[in-house]
Amino acid sequence: MTFPLDISATDGRARTGVLRTPRGDIRTPAFMPVGTAATVKALTVDQVAQTGADILLGNTYHLMLRPGPERMERLGGLHKFMRWDRPILTDSGGFQVMSLSGISKLTEEAVTFSSHIDGSKHVLTPERSIEIQADRLGSDIVMQLDECVAWPAEEARARSGMELSARWAKRSKDAFGTRDLQALFGIQQGSTFETLRRESSERLQEIGFDGYAIGGLAVGEGHQAMCEVLDYAPDMLPADRPRYLMGVGKPVDLVEAVWRGIDMFDCVLPTRAGRHGQAWTWDGPINLRNARFAEDQDPLDTDAPCPASADYSKAYLHHLIRADEILGKILLSWHNIAFFQTLTAAMREAIAHGRFDQFRRDFHARHSSNGAVNRP
Repeated sequence: MTFPLDISATDGRARTGVLRTPRGDIRTPAFMPVGTAATVKALTVDQVAQTGADILLGNTYHLMLRPGPERMERLGGLHKFMRWDRPILTDSGGFQVMSLSGISKLTEEAVTFSSHIDGSKHVLTPERSIEIQADRLGSDIVMQLDECVAWPAEEARARSGMELSARWAKRSKDAFGTRDLQALFGIQQGSTFETLRRESSERLQEIGFDGYAIGGLAVGEGHQAMCEVLDYAPDMLPADRPRYLMGVGKPVDLVEAVWRGIDMFDCVLPTRAGRHGQAWTWDGPINLRNARFAEDQDPLDTDAPCPASADYSKAYLHHLIRADEILGKILLSWHNIAFFQTLTAAMREAIAHGRFDQFRRDFHARHSSNGAVNRP
């Protein structure tokens, strides 16, 4: 395989290790901050690195529209463009095409869509997606183009999407070829149908990929339904390859997914929540807009290795958010990214010491007592 995954410890189905890439090691379980348009919103790459992030995610759809893949290549690729010298995973663009754009046509060959920016027409094939990611952006981990079927879906609709994704997986692999410095991940589809997930996994493994993602979740099915799929879906994928749950999620989602054998995650939640005044904590999310924080002189987390978490009072953060000051969005986004990195680091440590199940129970107890989540 292109990037070896060294599993150092397991605890039940949970596992921790290192995915080794030419641009640096990725400690797993890993949370990837989302750099939608060559930036993690409101943060510098130095701030992101300081939180402990080993890898970022870039969005092919947004970058192909602006500034454009050929321009990105002329400017030296995505790493140089945004000053991030660690690994980058890019999504295929398919999810954004199907959720943000006015789709004019989806065929066996390609998806034709209208830009949400200016209405211009574009065509995205599996081959073009691979070309943009691997050759123009220069990402380290490239994703196949797939069709993410909306939820809820009848089994026949979920099957057609899974089968198209499998055929596009083969075309993506053929276009990618063999590369020493980049990896290609396939994407398991099948909605909430176990038989379809199994068939998808078998077809992907026949093709052969460097890693495998679980797609088609976090699309409205809810936490319980997601966990029910994760009860079986990760074990259908090779144990010696990284398993990536796409677009997930809340801290409770991460804990439950790791317990079921997932290695990698991405989500816009930390920065999106931060921009709207929400901070994630060990006791659940809190809304800094609330008046009860107006004179709270305690910081969000005195033990966190992040200035946004430890050096500013909740009263100050409350003031910034209520006054709509940019600094409030920056500090809460920074804190939230740091919290997600601290959470994954704590999970890695718990797995390494054989106490992940206790960690999971303690996590649920704290969140449930705060009314933040319900234990599944």
